[in-house]
Amino acid sequence: MYPEEIEVTTMQQPVDSNPGTLSAEEHTVSQRIAIALQRNGVEFVFGQSLPSALILSVEDLGIRQITYRTENAGGAMADGYARRSNKVGVVTAQNGPAATLLVAPLAEALKASVPLVALVQEVSRGQEDRNAFQDLDHLQLFTGCTKWVRCVREANRVEDYIDMAFVAATTGRPGPVALMLPADLLNEVAPAPQFPRTAELGDWPLDRSVANPKAIARAAKWLSTADNPIVIAGGGIHGSQAANVLSELQEKASLPVATTMMGKGAVDERHALSVGTLSNVMGDRSLGKHVRSLLDKADVVFLIGNRTNQNGTDTWSTFPSSARIIHLDIDGNEVGRTYEALRLVGDAKLTLCALLVEFDKHDFSKRTSSRASIEAILARARAQHQAESESVRTSAARPIRPERVMNEIQSLLTTETTVVADASYSSVWINAYLQSHAAGQRFLSPRGLAGLGWGFPMALGARLANPNAPVICLVGDGGFGHCWAELETARRMGIAVVLIVLNNAVLGYQKDAETVKFGRYTSACHFEPVNHAEIARACGVRAHRIEDPNELARRLEQALVDSDMTLLDVISDPNAYPPLTMFDQHPGATTNLDSD
Repeated sequence: MYPEEIEVTTMQQPVDSNPGTLSAEEHTVSQRIAIALQRNGVEFVFGQSLPSALILSVEDLGIRQITYRTENAGGAMADGYARRSNKVGVVTAQNGPAATLLVAPLAEALKASVPLVALVQEVSRGQEDRNAFQDLDHLQLFTGCTKWVRCVREANRVEDYIDMAFVAATTGRPGPVALMLPADLLNEVAPAPQFPRTAELGDWPLDRSVANPKAIARAAKWLSTADNPIVIAGGGIHGSQAANVLSELQEKASLPVATTMMGKGAVDERHALSVGTLSNVMGDRSLGKHVRSLLDKADVVFLIGNRTNQNGTDTWSTFPSSARIIHLDIDGNEVGRTYEALRLVGDAKLTLCALLVEFDKHDFSKRTSSRASIEAILARARAQHQAESESVRTSAARPIRPERVMNEIQSLLTTETTVVADASYSSVWINAYLQSHAAGQRFLSPRGLAGLGWGFPMALGARLANPNAPVICLVGDGGFGHCWAELETARRMGIAVVLIVLNNAVLGYQKDAETVKFGRYTSACHFEPVNHAEIARACGVRAHRIEDPNELARRLEQALVDSDMTLLDVISDPNAYPPLTMFDQHPGATTNLDSD
């Protein structure tokens, strides 16, 4: 963004900068947008002062602008806010380069089903296709990464379009939308709307629907008569706020419940029937390795809010081909995408509530009688996992094992803690070695497209969503290099998160994946050591460089009670890798197991 070059040649002067001083007939378009955002429950916009007329108007109404430093980080902040709050995240940007940098976070939100509204400045009307400053075909740009994209061209329709944007983002399968706002339009006086609007549309999901009752009845019969059923809960449980209902179903029907990475926290993982995170995290030293038998012999698999994507199914190898599949999802296109299934198309919460009612019509004695044996299998699996991983979880080695870091985090987790991780290894570490303490506890990571560098800004958004709940964010040094600048954002905006950087001077996943696939890796996998603590201090952020694992607990405890952000730069083992199934044949598997 180049503020000195902001298009000003055709912009009209606002009638007044404060919407509170104007009659309903005198509001400008930007002021009407601000009023509509406030009506829809918007408390924050993630922006960088543009579109300026709009930002001035929202700030006049007390809506807080969270000013990012890097434009793609703004979208990730809005994403983290939306996931944690179940309110729509609003991000703003200028036309041209700033708009193009929204593509990645909007694409993540599209794949992960997160509702965002992007309000993007457009060149003035009549200047399109004349090489105006930063002119671009934004409608085409956003078509592939949003559910819905429009451009407002008439002042009298602005509130219609704002509400259409919120509805498009929150109804059906949630996702991002983009609304283009021509620069000259924002300062026009907008006539009072012909049909006044009073609805608040900013919470999601907006419109809930229940699956076909006949399919629900059939699903209840399948589950009550199955020999070895299992539930695999995905991120749709959190989007629907259905965790408590799923827990009731788990208990009432004596069903073992596993999750995908995005579904982690859908149930209390300390429950005797909780299986933990499966997906592709079933390699050596994982809990998944020891519960795989439950999947191998499953005769009914109940998928809830689950995309059946590659990572979530360990490259579509998780379920036996003989198993019958029940698939509940808000998006009918996801049901049966890979596995032919009994179709439950609807909202997860309402449909699970209906299924619980249907359970009363069926005999679940078969499930009740087998409950003790399933609980015993899971108890043995947990004990085996704890024994197998103890050496690395309690390791005193230097550089520090990531498993030791996870062990210290786990000891300090509460039911209120939100854990956020960057893509790649960071998200795998938290899924493999942390355990949720309550149904609905949130473990956030960018698993839609899994882009590096999005974890830290997502954590900032998550903390804004619930400022009284602690947020711990885990990132690798490779991913963190994408977003160092947001340290200043956290300091300036007063957003307190505990940021843990696994500092090993290596792109770990890239190195290990290339080693497995090719027997060697490229020159890009190693980089020079960086002192992230010094970078943080230069931004005014409290920071500690940790080389002794025995220092971890004390620093974490202190950071969690601090009112300001803290960065912990943990010098970690570059040869450690998490229990991804694909790494069972890693040439370094023996040293990874015995490096202590």
